[in-house]
Amino acid sequence: MNSIFWLVPVSSVLALFFAWFFFKQMMKESEGTDLMKKIAKHVRDGAMAYLRQQYKVVFKVFVIVTILFAIMAYVLKIQNPWVPFAFLTGGFFSGLAGFFGMRTATYASARTANAAQRSLNDGLRIAFRSGAVMGLVVVGLGLLDISIWFYALQYIIGALDSTTSGIIASDPSMKLIIITTTTLTFGMGASTQALFARVGGGIFTKAADVGADLVGKVEAGIPEDDPRNPATIADNVGDNVGDVAGMGADLYESYCGAILSTAALGATAFAGLGVETQMNGVIAPMIIAAVGIVLSILGIFMVSAKEGASQKQLLAALSRGVNVSSVGIALFSFLILKYLDIPNYLGVWGSMMAGLLGGIGIGKITEYYTSSGFAPTRNIAESTKTGPATVIISGIGTGMISTAIPVLIVGTSIILAFLFASSFNFENISMGLYGIAIAAVGMLSTLGITLATDAYGPIADNAGGNAEMSGLGHEVRVRTDALDTLGNTTAATGKGFAIGSAALTALALLASYIEEIKIAIARIPEKVAAFTEYASNNHFTNVDIHKASIPEMMQYLHLDLMNPRVLVGAFIGSMAAFLFCGLTMNAVGRAAQSMVEEVRRQFREIKGILSGEGEPDYARCVEISTKGAQKEMMLPSLLAIFIPIATGIIFGVSGVVGLLLGGVSTGFILAIFMANAGGAWDNAKKYIEEGNFGGKGSECHKAAVTGDTVGDPFKDTSGPSLNILIKLMSMVSIVMAGLTVAFSLM
Repeated sequence: MNSIFWLVPVSSVLALFFAWFFFKQMMKESEGTDLMKKIAKHVRDGAMAYLRQQYKVVFKVFVIVTILFAIMAYVLKIQNPWVPFAFLTGGFFSGLAGFFGMRTATYASARTANAAQRSLNDGLRIAFRSGAVMGLVVVGLGLLDISIWFYALQYIIGALDSTTSGIIASDPSMKLIIITTTTLTFGMGASTQALFARVGGGIFTKAADVGADLVGKVEAGIPEDDPRNPATIADNVGDNVGDVAGMGADLYESYCGAILSTAALGATAFAGLGVETQMNGVIAPMIIAAVGIVLSILGIFMVSAKEGASQKQLLAALSRGVNVSSVGIALFSFLILKYLDIPNYLGVWGSMMAGLLGGIGIGKITEYYTSSGFAPTRNIAESTKTGPATVIISGIGTGMISTAIPVLIVGTSIILAFLFASSFNFENISMGLYGIAIAAVGMLSTLGITLATDAYGPIADNAGGNAEMSGLGHEVRVRTDALDTLGNTTAATGKGFAIGSAALTALALLASYIEEIKIAIARIPEKVAAFTEYASNNHFTNVDIHKASIPEMMQYLHLDLMNPRVLVGAFIGSMAAFLFCGLTMNAVGRAAQSMVEEVRRQFREIKGILSGEGEPDYARCVEISTKGAQKEMMLPSLLAIFIPIATGIIFGVSGVVGLLLGGVSTGFILAIFMANAGGAWDNAKKYIEEGNFGGKGSECHKAAVTGDTVGDPFKDTSGPSLNILIKLMSMVSIVMAGLTVAFSLM
């Protein structure tokens, strides 16, 4: 192994150190008054209680799935024996990343509100660096787990694992292929945990948010985060469990999935060029990610803003840190690829730049469609003059239009990445796919800081809630509102990055699926005999299943559009995206109905709430959201696991390939639409709350609140969960390849 690999574990430890450093810095700040501390404790206790309950449910699911993997590995002998352990560690680290991020956020909100009494920059600094804890924990834990598994499997595969020793003895290049496809199971564990966290957290936060808005703002006419609103604590709890813990687990699996899929394709693309070259192709994405951590830390220290800064100036302050990190990774990735002597390193670097620039482009377009500083969001705000219906129509239309340029950007990035890496040869499929995978790494290479800009938003939102409930001055609320509005835009941008990288990663995982199918076939003697006969009759270059090329495997598996199983699979994949969104949207609706009824009951039965003389039952609202989320998250989350397995058993490998293609194409566009429409509705409401079109309490404001209520599950539940769905279906398909090969009906 190249000695430069030491950068990977060292940079992961460095990320965790700075996460700890920023956490300690934040904890030294004052939480403010006793009332501010009391409110923060309510939110913190509610968030931790929810997370404990969620982890109990997820733990049971992991036990069942792990037992299934163990049966496949040790009883049926159709699975790598290390898969169950990799699956568990992936889920554990994903959950741990979300836990650390949420714990930091719940301590940071009151401190941000207190700092905002001094200045806008002080509030931004605490909120942003607290968000940076999430960013650095995600990349630090991700690379740490990857590096540990990679080191361990170097000694396990082919030595302690007798099932692979014979394969590796005949072809040494197979060792890295087996190692990298095994580590993809770690990605499945992360994706499974992330989906439960995103769906459950999204249902919790939006049920509380909708209940607080509809009854509090619209019916009772009281301000957002008013302490008289029984759902306001649940709303603030939801920001943490959904937008921090859920988002952290989400982007953890995106980050790891991109790195692991690129490593798997590197093992395949460079298999015939010597073990050293193959190894360098595998570790290249890990080293690029390691350097990205260092540059992210540098960028975090560069974020600051002046008092009275406008939204565009605040965006510029955050962009400064992101841009410095992005320019740095562009330079250093070239040097890394050259040092590793990657074949066609200039072309591979061009592929990575295509991904990096594509990610920046998606971010800019998202900013345009969701920021109140630009025309689309202001047009939605203006549509409030004619009532809620036109607000809904305008927001849906804006969201649909906003998908066009991101699709073109991702499409261009895919083509350029393929062409650059393959030396403009469409026949060089393995290298072209490696280029697409490393383009996803380019998008996420500086996730440490891009996630910090995303995670800071919920902290700013909670800070505003604490300021409102604590009765801090108007100037403080103006500052926290400015930070919150910026957070809505950066959150939408972060979702754009996540779904864009998901589209690229899903294509890379599709190629990894073909490689895993080859390994699965090799485990069953009669399947090997069938392939050998077919290969001989059709004059394949290699009749050895391990050495068969991707085009040869595609021919053998009948992976073409004239195969009805591929088309049916594509329809199922597209349907899965809509089914998933429908289930999660309805789940939010049902949970929100319970919340609305509870808030109305408290206003009706608890005397003196609206006059400030009585205290609402905050805990009851937190309990309703918790139970609703736990109950409603199971079906959509389990479907993401069940659909690929069922499709594989019924329609075989070709059906699964169609499923993955349909899922990624439909899911990508649907996710962009929902995230941008939701972000635009939210910021249109905040634009009115700044004093435009009558300001707070006006008829325009009530119409905007209705639009924001529809947009909440769009942008915070269904939309962001789709990128996990896309990758989880791919990961499940890869891990269950042995099951598909052994038991498919077609």
